[in-house]
Amino acid sequence: MLIRAADPGEAAVLSELALRSKAHWGYDQEFLEMCRAELTLRPQDLVDQRATVAQVGDRVAGFYTLAGQAPEGELACLFVEPDHIGSGVGTRLWQHAADTARALGFERFTIDSDPFAEDFYLKMGAVRTGATPSSSFPGRELPQLTYHLA
Repeated sequence: MLIRAADPGEAAVLSELALRSKAHWGYDQEFLEMCRAELTLRPQDLVDQRATVAQVGDRVAGFYTLAGQAPEGELACLFVEPDHIGSGVGTRLWQHAADTARALGFERFTIDSDPFAEDFYLKMGAVRTGATPSSSFPGRELPQLTYHLA
């Protein structure tokens, strides 16, 4: 597995990967369409948010984005292709994000998690610190977690 910086030209590919990854949790097409705008990345987003991909062979298997400036950032995205969920791609991306955040001088980063992904982040050492309103669905709250970097 190769971990590398995303190319701005991959914005559409990563946006579609995010939707496929979200669909893994059983959301219907209507729900996914309501999330599309929130999960659509522009080329400049990949630069501004330090997008990083995990590549297996010639295929992108997952990616994350790390936004913000020290001392606090945000793990704005972490998505894995459904056929790679459970294979270690997410863990490798998480470790890379944490190492990158440390190198940038972050003390912590937050995650606004999909409810189905919360357990993954808790296993990685994040703690639930509250809830945040969904950008896509009025009245829906998402778990908010914080990861403190040692």
